[in-house]
Amino acid sequence: MVISIKSVLYSLFLPQIVEKMSFIKDFKAFAMKGSVIDLAVGVIIGGAFGKIVTAMVDDVLMPLVGIFNGTGQLFADKFVELPIAATGNKYRSLEEAKKAGVNVFAYGHFIQTVVDFFIIAFFVFMVIRVMSKLKRKEEEKNAAAPEPFGPSSTDKLLTEIRDLLKQK
Repeated sequence: MVISIKSVLYSLFLPQIVEKMSFIKDFKAFAMKGSVIDLAVGVIIGGAFGKIVTAMVDDVLMPLVGIFNGTGQLFADKFVELPIAATGNKYRSLEEAKKAGVNVFAYGHFIQTVVDFFIIAFFVFMVIRVMSKLKRKEEEKNAAAPEPFGPSSTDKLLTEIRDLLKQK
């Protein structure tokens, strides 16, 4: 009996190759499902929407808040120098204070981020609300559909089989 290197290699590595091919086939089937593609599209659109909201808050909303605040300072630059590290110097921006190594409580940027979150959360809530209304209408439409009169095709077939068995 002659054992070739080729047959040994096939017997050792063929199961792994087949398993990897099965994994690729399973992954392809999973990735091509509609829900996965919908999720991917949702993540991409959500990321883009988040950037739009952040730009609106940073560049439109918060500068208006800074104007009405009376200082004209960007809201993201609002900070308080913590008393432990107070140096007595006045810093014009948060960036200057951080460069100087001062320990600060940067509340402006935090509030700006919270505003971003609430705007995005509101729009996500509105989208979910609209989708649930559409789903509810679809369910009501399906529930309102009248049931067909008479037996189904399966019932008819079973009745014929029963009658044939009774005749024998």
